[in-house]
Amino acid sequence: MDVNSMNKKVKTTSFLFFLRVIFLLSFYALSSQSISTEFITVKCNTTEFPHLCVSSLSSYATFIGDSNIRMADAALNVALRTARSTSAGMARLSAGGAMSPREANAVRDCVEVLTDGVDHLRDSLRSMDRLRGPDILNVLNDVQTWVSAALTDDTTCMDGFAGRATNGRAESAMRNGLVMLARLTSNALALINSLATAGSEAP
Repeated sequence: MDVNSMNKKVKTTSFLFFLRVIFLLSFYALSSQSISTEFITVKCNTTEFPHLCVSSLSSYATFIGDSNIRMADAALNVALRTARSTSAGMARLSAGGAMSPREANAVRDCVEVLTDGVDHLRDSLRSMDRLRGPDILNVLNDVQTWVSAALTDDTTCMDGFAGRATNGRAESAMRNGLVMLARLTSNALALINSLATAGSEAP
């Protein structure tokens, strides 16, 4: 066999080996993703809004893996991001001039309450970093308190619109945003409560 033929054979063999490695890595990644998604689905069944739980956390499957703590952390991050965007959107609506002064004041009051909720969720996430070691139950108790307070803030904001006649499209957008936020926060709290029930045994 001449040198050129040998080189071609080596290149072909190397290329086939490379393709095989890529295939195996892809298969492993897909298998891991499937396992993680299944884990999320099972854990989300403990929440009040399981379908929303799964849809909001599926993109975090690789990060979550099979960790209860990372799943709760991801749920809190989703709730915090939604709280920030909802608050910012409502602030823009109140400043847009499409509302009456009374309506705008009501929205600003709601934004102020949501700002407190953002702070509570942020505090809970900071505490999640300390969920290792002998003090885990005390830390979880703090997280439960803050997330519960954030959920109360969401509910207070929604109640503030009860019976108010506000601009139709703006009202719909605000209500939908608040309902979504409250449900995401509720799901996060349910996952935190599951952690507290499991205590120091929660991975």
